Amino acid sequence: MTATESGAPAPRRRLLATGAALAAVVIVAVTALAFRGHASTDIPTFRAEPGNFLRRVTAEGNLKAVKATPISAPTDAPGPMKIAWIADDGTLVTSGDVVVRFDPTDFDQLLLTGNEDRATAGNSLSKSNAQAQTTRVNLQRDAGQAQSELESAQRFRFDDAEVFSRYQRVEADVDQRLAGEKKEYAQNVLGVRERLAKTEKDLLGIEDKKAGLKIKQAEQGLRALEIRAPHAGILVLQRDWRGEGPRVGTSAWPGMALGEIPDLDSMKAEVFVLEADAAGLAMGQKATVTIESLPGVTFPAKVTQIDKLARPRMRGVPVQYFGVTLSLDRTNPKVMKPGSRVRALIELENRANAFAIPRQAVFDKDGKKVVYRKRGTTFEPAVVTIASSSAGRVVITKGVAKGDELALLDPTDASRTGKSRG
Repeated sequence: MTATESGAPAPRRRLLATGAALAAVVIVAVTALAFRGHASTDIPTFRAEPGNFLRRVTAEGNLKAVKATPISAPTDAPGPMKIAWIADDGTLVTSGDVVVRFDPTDFDQLLLTGNEDRATAGNSLSKSNAQAQTTRVNLQRDAGQAQSELESAQRFRFDDAEVFSRYQRVEADVDQRLAGEKKEYAQNVLGVRERLAKTEKDLLGIEDKKAGLKIKQAEQGLRALEIRAPHAGILVLQRDWRGEGPRVGTSAWPGMALGEIPDLDSMKAEVFVLEADAAGLAMGQKATVTIESLPGVTFPAKVTQIDKLARPRMRGVPVQYFGVTLSLDRTNPKVMKPGSRVRALIELENRANAFAIPRQAVFDKDGKKVVYRKRGTTFEPAVVTIASSSAGRVVITKGVAKGDELALLDPTDASRTGKSRG
């Protein structure tokens, strides 16, 4: 076979063969490196070392006095009372000062209506008594006349057949029976009229009592139109869950809290913890409180009360919070005022010599929590026990030792392995 028949000169064929061999060697080398790198060098690790694990949560709220004299709507008021005037929040008051004044319009109207109803009931009772007396006299007269007719018929009897005709005897007998029935009817009607008069009198008595009740309620309301300060201090108005206090036009039910006059020598903080951050919140936990108007100064405190249920703080916003009461170790009346905004840091957990590792170092395998510890160029699984966790860390109490290098990626992940090899 000639060079022309083979399709290429001999030197060129040798060059092509050498290039193909070199390419094969390069591919084998790259593939070997890829497999060797996957063994351990391409998986980031974290070295487990014991240390302090501190988990805290932030809460915001307001200062409130531990002891305070409540200011509430009068309990003897007959119903809701509309506020006509109320002292401003934070007003300095002395003993006997008027702090709330209610609108008397409804009670004036109720008093007027009660007096009118009582007068109407009295007039109706007088009219009923007069009518009953007139009816009684008439019926008694009718009964007396019937009695006279009966006595006359009995006195003059037409029962002698030899003297009187049959017609006269029958007529006399009819007259006698008629007089008796007239008397009986008059007496029966008199009894019925007496009972009706008594019933009507009782009904009018009920109307009079109802009018008297209206008058009593109106007089009670008019006597309770003002609330006065029981002692000197600062008036702090009661705020609802929307942060709104009582104002002019608000209806106050009997006993409804309107405000308080606090004792400034002892304060506490009422704060709100986001429901998502409240895991582990417990009584007696330590906290630090900072007053918004005094940044940089902290006051030690502890948790003394936790709401049983979470609730929203703002209307229309579904985010829920747990109300928490913090007892302050000391009170400084010069800087601490009721209603002042505060920020608190509550210490939920503080562990010494704890293994706190990143969350991504823990994996779920067959319903168990495991980590992968590096052993030479490979990783081996180890079942661990988790005590607590924060947003990015978990505390391990069993399964991890000091100095362990833990994989931050799953070394058994087939999809990641495929990508690495590709």
